[in-house]
Amino acid sequence: MTEFDAIPDHGLGWLEASGEHADIVLSTRVRIARNLQGHAFGPRARVNDREAVLRQFKRSMDRSDVLKNGTLLEMPDVADRTRRILHERRLVTRDLLGEEGAEPANGTAVHFSSREPVSVMVNEEDHLRVQSLLSGLRVQEAWDIVDRLDEELGRELPFAFHNEFGFLTSCPTNVGSGLRASVFMHLPGLVLTKEISKALRGLGELGLTFRGLYGEGSEVVGNFFQVSNQTTLGRTEEDLVDHLDTVVRKVINDEMHARQVLLRDARGVTEDKIWRAYGLLRYARSLSFEELMNLLSGVRLGVSLKLLPGLRVYTLNKMMIFTQPAHLEQAAGRDLPQAESDAHRASFVRRILATEGDVSADDRGAGDDAARA
Repeated sequence: MTEFDAIPDHGLGWLEASGEHADIVLSTRVRIARNLQGHAFGPRARVNDREAVLRQFKRSMDRSDVLKNGTLLEMPDVADRTRRILHERRLVTRDLLGEEGAEPANGTAVHFSSREPVSVMVNEEDHLRVQSLLSGLRVQEAWDIVDRLDEELGRELPFAFHNEFGFLTSCPTNVGSGLRASVFMHLPGLVLTKEISKALRGLGELGLTFRGLYGEGSEVVGNFFQVSNQTTLGRTEEDLVDHLDTVVRKVINDEMHARQVLLRDARGVTEDKIWRAYGLLRYARSLSFEELMNLLSGVRLGVSLKLLPGLRVYTLNKMMIFTQPAHLEQAAGRDLPQAESDAHRASFVRRILATEGDVSADDRGAGDDAARA
């Protein structure tokens, strides 16, 4: 058995599109950063610090109701492709994997619970990063899951805590609660109505920030934005969770209004954009991942506006994950050069749309027209 056999479904629960506003909010993630007393953390941590932290975590997970009987993967023992799959599923960060082309540092690991949708990265930027990833807008629920595990671990591990500043972390912006809550949103309405700049400025004024698919340092593609809190000091976890939920609901309302404006003032142009995107996905023979994301944006908008019948949000979510390079290589059973990867991506999308995109006969004709345009 390979290490991939132990994690075939990990990190895929959010694909189900079952949460609130799942057509706009793809997923909610809440994570906390914790460090252990007596060990250097951040850039100052050495191999002996990391290995000691991992040993302490292993002892604590055996006594945790949430973590026992779960799956622990130590990064140096994991094949490169599996590590990249974990990253593509947003279960681990680039910091945990280390420099590109280099082996992960000793003492780095990730643990997946078999009971809850929660995982723990060990010796990433901080000693422990506990995170939960759920479908749709479910900030409070994700926080409750993380909070339960935090309490369990806190009974077993000596967390680094300052009476004035709170939990101590490697990055000063995480000091305090150590909490980072984020929602991954699709906002084509605000982009197409040219209201997105105003919306993003408003987020900054309210203490939130935005990033791309893989978080900090990643670019926004396909009108998909990851919105999260910027700082944690001076506010409780409950305050941060409530604030994010409130602001995101305002953004959702703005996005829904923008979509109605598109239908009212530019219906023909909007329908053409949606069907062209569907046609290209349905018949393309080569697709880069960036091309796919941009086309998925149009198709996802069409599904949400009920202009594209027969497609499920789940299907579109699945495309986002399984068309990434490492997932394509896992399916092919070998490494894929860029050109082959693009061809395999297009083939996967065509196959999914042929089997799961059950459009009507009349609409199929419209899709053919879009593909030929």
